Amino acid sequence: MSTYGYVWVSSADQNEDRQLIAMSELKIPSERIFTDKQSGKDFDRPQYKALLKRLKPGDLLSYTA
Repeated sequence: MSTYGYVWVSSADQNEDRQLIAMSELKIPSERIFTDKQSGKDFDRPQYKALLKRLKPGDLLSYTA
């Protein structure tokens, strides 16, 4: 079982640092944190899709809002 993190902000001028700090506090390794900066209109996001390909049964996904 592995733990992954997903960080998302809806525009390039938003800062994801607060979310990355939260992931660090959860002890999620940086190589298992996926980050997207784009509109929230749908889930057609490159890193989100890459994350889904890595997840296996039993893995844990953490995200912040």
